[in-house]
Order: sequence, then structure tokens, then C-alpha cells
Amino acid sequence: MRVLETLPFEAVLRRFAEDHTYDAEDRTNFNDRAERHLLSARREMPGRWRRLLLEGPEVGKVVLPWHAGEGGEAELVPATGLTVTEAVDRLAALGTSYERSNPLCSLKIARQRRADPLPLFLSTRPVSGPDHDSLTIRQGIIHLDGLHRMLAWATSGRLTPGRWFEAYVAGPWHGDEPYPGGPSPF
Repeated sequence: MRVLETLPFEAVLRRFAEDHTYDAEDRTNFNDRAERHLLSARREMPGRWRRLLLEGPEVGKVVLPWHAGEGGEAELVPATGLTVTEAVDRLAALGTSYERSNPLCSLKIARQRRADPLPLFLSTRPVSGPDHDSLTIRQGIIHLDGLHRMLAWATSGRLTPGRWFEAYVAGPWHGDEPYPGGPSPF
């Protein structure tokens, strides 16, 4: 992990808006939900955000909140959460049945495999709301936006040492807080 700068929420929201326009007509676009997560993070974890680079294996440790697979038949991430690596293992176990039972989620993952990498938006704690309320991991690196990107990067072999991904992170950073996979990087 490399911290590049600290910045106010307004700069983070501007960056999000640049890359994540909301189109109500696009059935794959959930940027309004992601923006609500960012606004919740601002309210619940006031202060400056950090713009940083996460190395590939660190992205694999990001905790994903509940994800029902975009209205499909198979729940990809239970309400208790999974890391990106665990969710990829679950996708592998489900095999091609996931593509058939969850076509919209599968489409979003496939689309992100071909897209240029966009920044992730994360926090050090879950935010309020149904997506995060039941997470069993309450500290670490928690997803706010970028689930399909991270899954696409992981399933296409991009989360390797030496490969870096831009992220914006909200929340307190304390070196002694529990972190999945070892001591907190914060």
C-alpha cells in the first residue's frame, strides 16, 4: 500500500462523478447506490480521505458486503461478507451455473475485464444500510464501490504482486486495529 495524498470528501465525490455517471435507463448501472455509500461514509467517518495505491494481493483482502448477484438466483456474497478472494473462490465453485442464474452480475464482471481500471472507493469500517449491516468483519478495508471491478481483476489474474490499483479510502486509520490477513496497514 502506498498513500499518495489526503483530500477532502468533495474532491473524492468529484472523482467518483467523473468516472461513474448514473443512467437510470442502463440496467447495469447502480452508481446511485455507490454514491449513497460514499455519502454514508462521509457522514459516519468524517474527516479527510486517503488516495492510495493497493497492490494486487491487498485488493484480494478487501471485504465485500452482501451481494445478491444483481437480482439473480444465486447469492454471490452472503450478508456476513466475503473477501474478494473468497468471492472469487465462490464464483469458481458455482462455475458456469452462475452465468446462467445471474446474467446481469456476470455481464458486469465480464465488462470490467475489458475496461480500463477505475479507482476503487473503500472505507475502514462498514457504513449503515442493508448491504453492510450484517458484516462480521467490522474493520479493515471495506467495499463501497468497485465489487465487479475487483472480481473481474481477480478472475483475470490481475491481482498479482507488483500490480497497483488506485483507491480512495474513508475512515480512521489505527495501526492496532484488526485487519483480515494480518496487522492493519493503516
